[in-house]
Amino acid sequence: MGGLIKSSIARKVAMALSGLFLVFFLLQHFTINFTSLFSADIFNELSHFMGTNPLVQFALQPVLIFGVVFHFVMGFVLEIKNRNARAVKYASYNGGANSSWMSRNMVYSGLVILAFLGLHFYDFWVPEIVHKYIEFAPEDPTRYYPELLHKFESPVRTGLYILSFVFLALHLWHGFASSFQSVGFNNKYSVAATKFAKVFAIGVPLGFVIVAIVLHLTH
Repeated sequence: MGGLIKSSIARKVAMALSGLFLVFFLLQHFTINFTSLFSADIFNELSHFMGTNPLVQFALQPVLIFGVVFHFVMGFVLEIKNRNARAVKYASYNGGANSSWMSRNMVYSGLVILAFLGLHFYDFWVPEIVHKYIEFAPEDPTRYYPELLHKFESPVRTGLYILSFVFLALHLWHGFASSFQSVGFNNKYSVAATKFAKVFAIGVPLGFVIVAIVLHLTH
């Protein structure tokens, strides 16, 4: 960890790798959520598997939590280092002439996403932990879909979810594409990878928004 903090290149690579890991999880999470639009049974089956499989619960879930914390910590470290470098080396630095607005404000979209993760944990992860490990309630493999519908009854909560995914799209628009460059993916496939990242940055958050709106309006 000390090396990551001291080396600018290492910090960027670590940030990119953790981001790519979280993108994979995001796609998996979206796939499960999207099934709720056409089959409550499939959504229940997938959610029950994710919620009861020992490998997912006791191996992958801790790795995911570590990945989230690591990504945001490294993001703040990079932001502080970059701001200090600009203050010292570029007194007349014109950020708008050298980089996009989103690239200069990743920390703010990240903070919004972090706040959303707090809400998401409060809505889903905490009740799950209480249900299984505090109340020791009997397992019900059909409970996941009704619980999901309940979370999107409130227009305020639904609106907060939608807003957070707008910021997620902005964050991914710059972050996902730049992560390929950070890990040295710079070959004949770079243009295709960047285009894929842009499509992903819009498509997946939009899919989450559609799920939230449909569940809110129809149930």
